[in-house]
Amino acid sequence: MTITIYGIKSCSTMKKAFTKLNELNVSYDFHDYKKQGIDKQSVQRWVDELGIDKVLNRRGTTWRKLTDKQKQVADANVESAIDLLVENTSMIKRPIVEEGLDDKKAQLILLCGFDEEAFKMTFS
Repeated sequence: MTITIYGIKSCSTMKKAFTKLNELNVSYDFHDYKKQGIDKQSVQRWVDELGIDKVLNRRGTTWRKLTDKQKQVADANVESAIDLLVENTSMIKRPIVEEGLDDKKAQLILLCGFDEEAFKMTFS
């Protein structure tokens, strides 16, 4: 099982997730949006599975700094919102935890945001 945790290293929520995964002895790869960016296909997969409202962080400073027009376009069109997330990775809720895809491309694990109980249930 290959687990990848996506996010930004300096984020306090990410630090909680790293700590919990380490406590549960879960090995993982870390994908840092700030250094590595993210591809549109990954964001599209997450939105398809979880919905744009779960993946898009509307409470963060990056969202608040957008113009009203950018916000309206993102709210009106999921495709535009996905493009905005790829360009502004800080607007993706953190962490995203994903288990590697199997041969059938079926998702095995996909978590968005840090929920200690969900991490315990998923990885214990």
